[in-house]
Amino acid sequence: MGQYQWNDGSQYIGEWQENKISGIGIYSWLDGRKYEGEWESNNMEGYGYYVWNDGRKYEGMYKDDKKHGFGIYTWADGRCYEGYWWKGKQHGLGTYFVPKEGKVKYGLWEDGKRIEWFNEEDIADIN
Repeated sequence: MGQYQWNDGSQYIGEWQENKISGIGIYSWLDGRKYEGEWESNNMEGYGYYVWNDGRKYEGMYKDDKKHGFGIYTWADGRCYEGYWWKGKQHGLGTYFVPKEGKVKYGLWEDGKRIEWFNEEDIADIN
């Protein structure tokens, strides 16, 4: 367990292994961003929680410093994507919630782009 502060003002508090950020820890950037979670060889790896100073947040899995696996991304205005990620982009099945509409939409994403929305019949078939 240790702490280090870089010249740019960013700081890490947590576990280290062979002089690399590895294990559980918190990394804070000077601009207000913060990641709390698992690390491996200086990369976000495993489960973590990332927040931006503008109100955005992500909670879920990381691989090689990118969102990867299941996660929940929430925009500052309350919109929310809950689903799968691949190499930092939405990829696979997910839900999209728009608070202004009060609706949850089900869809399929590929490489960060929504491919299609599903209707309730489609959802029943998928489940």
